[in-house]
Amino acid sequence: MAAAKALGAAARLEEDCGGTRGGVGSGGNADSKDCILEPLSLPESPGGTTILKGSPSVPCIFCEEHFPVAEQDKLLKHMIIEHKIVIADVKLVADFQRYVLYWRKRFTEQPITDFCTVIRINSTAPPEEQDNYFLLCDVLPEDRILREELQKQKLKEILEQQQQERSDTSFHGSCMFCSEEFLGNSLQCLYCEKTFRDKNTLKDHMRKKQHRRINPKNKEYDRFYVINYLEFGKSWEEVQLEDDREFLDHQEDDWSDWEEHPVSAVCLFCEKQAETVEKLYVHMEDAHKFDLLKIKSELGLNFYQQVKLVNFIRRQVHQCRCYGCHVKFKSKADLRSHMEEAKHISLLPEKKIWDQLQYYFPTYENDALLCTLSDSESDLASQEQNENVPIIGEDTSKLQALKQSSVLNQLLLQDCLES
Repeated sequence: MAAAKALGAAARLEEDCGGTRGGVGSGGNADSKDCILEPLSLPESPGGTTILKGSPSVPCIFCEEHFPVAEQDKLLKHMIIEHKIVIADVKLVADFQRYVLYWRKRFTEQPITDFCTVIRINSTAPPEEQDNYFLLCDVLPEDRILREELQKQKLKEILEQQQQERSDTSFHGSCMFCSEEFLGNSLQCLYCEKTFRDKNTLKDHMRKKQHRRINPKNKEYDRFYVINYLEFGKSWEEVQLEDDREFLDHQEDDWSDWEEHPVSAVCLFCEKQAETVEKLYVHMEDAHKFDLLKIKSELGLNFYQQVKLVNFIRRQVHQCRCYGCHVKFKSKADLRSHMEEAKHISLLPEKKIWDQLQYYFPTYENDALLCTLSDSESDLASQEQNENVPIIGEDTSKLQALKQSSVLNQLLLQDCLES
């Protein structure tokens, strides 16, 4: 397949460049057209190039020309125009620099025809107008072994880099979704790579835009993905595509008439759905006298506290239990009637009842309402003021009396009674 592609590309090259001739190592025309790059489908970026210490450039396989590591395309263009050599599947070479250095040495030891497939273009023309191109590909056992070894070496380097990052103690930063502090700092979105002025703005951006992942189209990350080294000669996109094909081949259902429905947010107390959270807030306030925005403002709730409150209410309603009086009913309809008549919907329990770790986990996995919650700078500031409570240490001069009156005794007694 690689030979056929190279043959067709070389034939088109001959037509575009007017039959430029020259053997390996020949000078050729220095002003050959750039159209040579299109039919040969050269890679857009090096991908996986390793810079050797003290060697910021890559030499040509046949001459003394050197090109920067980041300008791999120019080197490939030079070797095609000046030396008539084509490297097949160059995108899949894990370490292009070491690959070139290896063959640069081997071509000084043996003729190029011992390694490369010879492609004769313009074969119907007179002999003096015919020309030869040379294809270097993994059909040659030595080339395939080299590519496999480079891929294994690159995988080893990537795994070592990952391990180094795991044990790196010089990094400093904080989590963008909670208040946990770490070594290091970053205010750049992982997906769109935009930089933001503070952590809260970045957090809201990534949550609302669903940018909580690496951009798969950024080729700079390809060399860090282990999947690129799992199967020789295939990129991660090809591996994933094969997995999808295998899944589709074994799928018996016909999905041709399937239609996607927009995700709707559901009311906390009934089955009412709304396409926007604004409409849902209006419904809950009008139908159930429950104003979530007002509760958020009055209690100074941040994003995570809103999540816990929503999950708490969802769980109580799911269990048909009134959170105002703790009475359990036979159905959700009975519960809703009771809470509306007794006006228990707005009778929220104390904060310590619902502000617990267990309500971090959503009651319903597809709860779209959770994705629309947000906090602001003013909310965070008011929360910090509310939580700025002075702590006074206990007097330890009378240790025995302290042990008798300590609140820990009451907690232990309560725990024993409950168990």
